[in-house]
Amino acid sequence: MELRQLRYFVEVADREHVSEAAENLHVAQSAISRQIANLEEELGVALFEREGRNIKLTKIGRQFLDHVRTALKAIDYAKEQIDEYLDPHKGTVNIGFPTSLASQVLPSVISAFKQEYPEVDFLLRQGSYKFLIEAVKNRDIDLAFLGPVPTNDSQIEGNILFSESIYALLPVSHPFSGQRSIHLSDLRKDHFVLFPEGYVLRQIAVDACKQAGYEPTISSEGEDLDAIKGLVSAGMGVTLLPESAFYETTPRFTVKIPIDFPQVRRTVGNYCI
Repeated sequence: MELRQLRYFVEVADREHVSEAAENLHVAQSAISRQIANLEEELGVALFEREGRNIKLTKIGRQFLDHVRTALKAIDYAKEQIDEYLDPHKGTVNIGFPTSLASQVLPSVISAFKQEYPEVDFLLRQGSYKFLIEAVKNRDIDLAFLGPVPTNDSQIEGNILFSESIYALLPVSHPFSGQRSIHLSDLRKDHFVLFPEGYVLRQIAVDACKQAGYEPTISSEGEDLDAIKGLVSAGMGVTLLPESAFYETTPRFTVKIPIDFPQVRRTVGNYCI
């Protein structure tokens, strides 16, 4: 079994067309057909079946594809490690981050790293908390900046950089907008603007409200930090956000208020293999 056979196999499986795969790989169509046939002969199974002008993976072909993708990722990762060993001051670092760290934390980290290693390039990928954890485990990215930092996986290294408080963000028209601090129970009758299901900041907010004795009423959702701030600014509800979300400025027509009880904090750091 040859590495090129596996790469040809993945390309054909993705495109479901030998000629398109050949064009993208810049090799002759006959070469791909021959290598796929050799691979099937070695494995003793049919990996593809024809459907008109296209070809589709067989059931065993789909299972084999999952294993091949994993193997190729491991090979590519090993090659990157060797390249970095030969010249650790060059290369590309793939970094994942959530929207809550995009405006201040991530640029500061990259700027500091770039000053020390100017020849290193960065590829940035934004995603939800769960997506980024899986991306690190699958080696789709080299590391992720997360908050809170996962600490319950022995195969993955989590490094806490700092911890920060969670604040309430209220419209200026809110009855408690003039207070120096609030108990979270003060907001039990309010409508909340939160991230969608699967986002860790949503879970932090919901858990904090439960700790204060109630289930929050969620009237609006947004995947973008600025969108959530905008909805609060428009008087659509209240939200809970980390301190780093306010590094630049508090949005117009809103106030940021500390929470006395419960004390809500999160850790922020990086997560890598």
